[in-house]
Formats: sequence, structure tokens, C-alpha cells
Amino acid sequence: MAKNKPRIGILTGGGDCPGLNAVIRAVVKAAFMRGWETVGFRGGYEGLLPPAQYCALDYKQLGGLLVMGGTILGTSNRGRFAAKTGKEGQVNRLAPKILADAQATAKRLRLKGLICVGGDGSLTIAQQLFEAGIPVVGVPKTIDNDLEATVMTFGFDSAVCCATDALDRLHTTAESHNRVLVLEVMGRHAGWIAVSAGISGGGDIILIPEIPFRYESICAKIREREKMGKHFTIVVAAEGARQSGGGLVVQDAAAKDREVRLGGLGAVVAKEIEKRTGKESRVCVLGHLQRGGGPTSFDRLLCTRFGARAVQLIADAKFGHMVALRPPDTVAVPITEAIGRLRKVPVDGDLVQTGRALGISFGD
Repeated sequence: MAKNKPRIGILTGGGDCPGLNAVIRAVVKAAFMRGWETVGFRGGYEGLLPPAQYCALDYKQLGGLLVMGGTILGTSNRGRFAAKTGKEGQVNRLAPKILADAQATAKRLRLKGLICVGGDGSLTIAQQLFEAGIPVVGVPKTIDNDLEATVMTFGFDSAVCCATDALDRLHTTAESHNRVLVLEVMGRHAGWIAVSAGISGGGDIILIPEIPFRYESICAKIREREKMGKHFTIVVAAEGARQSGGGLVVQDAAAKDREVRLGGLGAVVAKEIEKRTGKESRVCVLGHLQRGGGPTSFDRLLCTRFGARAVQLIADAKFGHMVALRPPDTVAVPITEAIGRLRKVPVDGDLVQTGRALGISFGD
């Protein structure tokens, strides 16, 4: 690495998703066009700590990143930089020693700016680094699309396409056997994937965290379809959906360095439907399939726009800000406007109204 060139850093935090590599590519290329160097920190924020795990990034050696899933830098959503611990929503303040070590690394590498790519938790960490004196710029990432201050996050469109493709496939087997098929998708606090894929994939019942469901309503919809000669039903359930008056369905309880791990709602719903209606019911859990694979063309474009704009924010010394999509443009917003404010599906909004107009039940 040259000693006289401006240098920026980039890291990817939180869960992986399609498009992370496309952002890295855009950042490195945009920086190169300005005559800047880029270093990438490995393993998320942990790479900032001594002795610092990083590598030089040369865009001429990054061929194929635009379409490649995952992240070449690696990522993590637990450990010393875990933003959320124990109870849901509990923010973890980083230890002064950790902040000082990260700041020392940024100073030693003479970073003009550090681009942090992540969702609510990762950007919460980014804000703390900024408050500690590190020149931080954020890029919003989450397949859940639940981050405030931006109309859309990258990774969401790719996840919806994965879920929609699954629904297309489930329709044929459900109809062939006259079954109820429940597709469980991700969506801890917000049902954007479930409602978007559910409508796009012709779902009959959509369960989302924003609308508590009742089994009486679900079974009524199934019986209604039976009377119409439709002897199969497709249910799309976000993992964070709750029965009215009930709680989350979890795989295990909260650990010291993370929130509770959700999972299993689809199986619970399928079992209850079969018990109440006598209809043979099956469940399909997409899980991390939604995070894997390459990004869609929409996400490739969005990632490229976000990456290029993040470099522009560094050039403009717009630190403590995040790139956001405000169609038709990308803009800069304070990171504080994006964190701790989950963007949920409006229960009376256009998406839910569209679903209801088509006869889709939301279980309420």
C-alpha cells in the first residue's frame, strides 16, 4: 500500500445476504477512480481489533464480485461487537477499550473514512464508532427490509425472489395432493418478505408480525376455498408472526451475545391446521436459502449505487451518515435516523390492502 494515497476501509457486519460483494466492488472501484486505496476488514467489526485483520482490495483483482453471493470479507453478528444482547431490542454499549482499539487501528492505517455495511445492529455499532471519533459512513443491508430512513435495503429483493420461486414450486405439489402447505420465511419483526412474496407467489393466507393471527380465521379461509373447489391452500408465514395473545415461536432462548433464535412457527401452524380441519398439512422452511446465492439485477444496481454514494459521502466528509434510497435518488441521512426504529409493514397500507382485495387472509 502506498503511503501517499488517501485510504478508506470497508467491512461487512451482521448476517450475510446477496449483494454484499457487489457493494464491496462498487466501493473499491469508485475509490480507485478517485486515486484512493481501499482496505477490507475481515470478519466484520472484529477485524478492527489488534493486530487488525485486513487486506488491500484492488478492483482489477475483484472480477466476478458483482454476481457473487456472500461476502469475501466475512461477517459476524456476535462476539465483542454484538449490538443486541439478551432481551429483544436491548442495545449493547461497546467497552471503552474496544472503541479505543478500533480507533487506534483506523488512525494507524490513516483511514480517510470507514464504510460499515449492515442492518440495524451493525449500524448501531457504526454510530458508536462515529461517536468515538472514527470517520464512519453506513450502507444499509438487511433482507428483512426493516431499516428506517430508507425505502429499501439491498438483499430484500433477492430474498423475495427466492421465496416467490419456492411458492411457485409448492403450488404444484400442494394442488397435486390437495394439501395445505405452509412456507416459513424470515421476518423477525417485520413481514415485508412474507407479504411481498405471498402476493407475488399467489399465497392464500399470509401471517406477519404486524397482524396477530387466529386459527379460527385461518381455518375459515381454508374451508372457504374448499367450498370454491380449491382443495389446496398455500400459507406464507413470517417467522416472527404471533398468534393473537401468544408469543414468539423460538428454537432456543436468548444467549449472552445474541437475541433469541426464531424458528418453528411453520410447523406449529401446519400441525394446528391439520388438527382443526383434517387437511393433510406440510411445512417448508426456507431459512438461510433466502440469504444465499447471487443478487438479483435490482439488488446489483442498488448495491452499486449505494457503494458509489458511500465513497462520495467520504469525499464530502459526511461522516455519521448512511446512504439511503429515496426514489429516484440515493441520499445521505444521519445514522441515528435509521437505527432503533424498525420499519414495519403498515397494517392499513397498500400491500395489505392489495392482498385483502384479492381475497388473501391475514389470519385476523
